Amino acid sequence: MFYRFAADALLIVHLAFIAFVVLGGVLAIWRHWVPFVHLPAAFWGAFVELDNRVCPLTIWENGLRHLAGDAGYATSFVDHYLLPVIYPAGLTRGLQLGLATLVVLINVAMYAWVFYGRRAAKAR
Repeated sequence: MFYRFAADALLIVHLAFIAFVVLGGVLAIWRHWVPFVHLPAAFWGAFVELDNRVCPLTIWENGLRHLAGDAGYATSFVDHYLLPVIYPAGLTRGLQLGLATLVVLINVAMYAWVFYGRRAAKAR
């Protein structure tokens, strides 16, 4: 029971981490320290996608699921949980690279907006 709960909790943390990687730059509008946490997380997320790696959180979740008596899953977190929701037909390498590029572009745009807005506010 404990291991299944821990695996489910880790799943929620993993999903929150992915949301933070994709959209965390928006938080930099309100908190000046966010880029120091978000940028390494965004680089890690892009690296995992671009290098076709399995995130350690997926490995830990699978380990907890095995300890709970569940089968776990053989694919990545994205393949197992997000792919059926977002891309039911399947995740190709090209699509994976496209997603990583999209994450990088979203974050570059958000940070450009944040830093431009701060610089403009200081100039006033």
